[in-house]
Amino acid sequence: MRLLILGRGKTGALVAEVASQRGHQVRVLGSAENIDARALTAANLRESDVVVDFTTPQSVLHNIRACLRERKNVVVGTTGWYASLPEIRQAVEQAGTGFIYASNFSVGVNIFFQIAGAASSAVQRGYAARIVERHHAQKKDAPSGTAVTLRDFLQPEAGSENRDKIEITSIREGDAVGQHVIFLDSADDSIMLVHDAKSRRGFALGAVLAAEWIAGKRGFYEFREILPQLKR
Repeated sequence: MRLLILGRGKTGALVAEVASQRGHQVRVLGSAENIDARALTAANLRESDVVVDFTTPQSVLHNIRACLRERKNVVVGTTGWYASLPEIRQAVEQAGTGFIYASNFSVGVNIFFQIAGAASSAVQRGYAARIVERHHAQKKDAPSGTAVTLRDFLQPEAGSENRDKIEITSIREGDAVGQHVIFLDSADDSIMLVHDAKSRRGFALGAVLAAEWIAGKRGFYEFREILPQLKR
């Protein structure tokens, strides 16, 4: 498969490495080479089967729209653009392409989402919930997209106003890969649930697995929807 990776950051570089190890042809475009998606021309996209985006919230929508104009399948690991999800879903359907997005492509984190969903019964029984997330100092968005997704799983039936009542504390320091902690507290006991990433390889592998799955397919998917169908 021919992959075009957008973003030369830590995760984007690792996606390229993992994809090469799995036998794919890989090209990488950094932000300096692709300002406002100008490098995503028809000629430049012609040689790619799937485009994988790990850029920034400021760049990602330009990139997605450029790829959809050329009817390219896209995998997006960038967060901070989800207010535009309805628009992008419609654009994917009109283009007849394939699209997968996730706030986190780690298989372990997506299992953690399921655990958070089960823990929502504690919130419904009156437990106070709080999320603390820790990432490296260079991470642009706060709170993390993963933390926001966890909050949604903890209160799946609540409106956005009530969801915001679950406090998210964001810590940016050093080279922390990514840690998410859910605290649930009542007068009688406390529950603490933790996912702690040891390296970025899990994020990168999940993105490559997603690209392998979406190649040649159509449709708009969140990564957790296709997770049961993936093979390592």
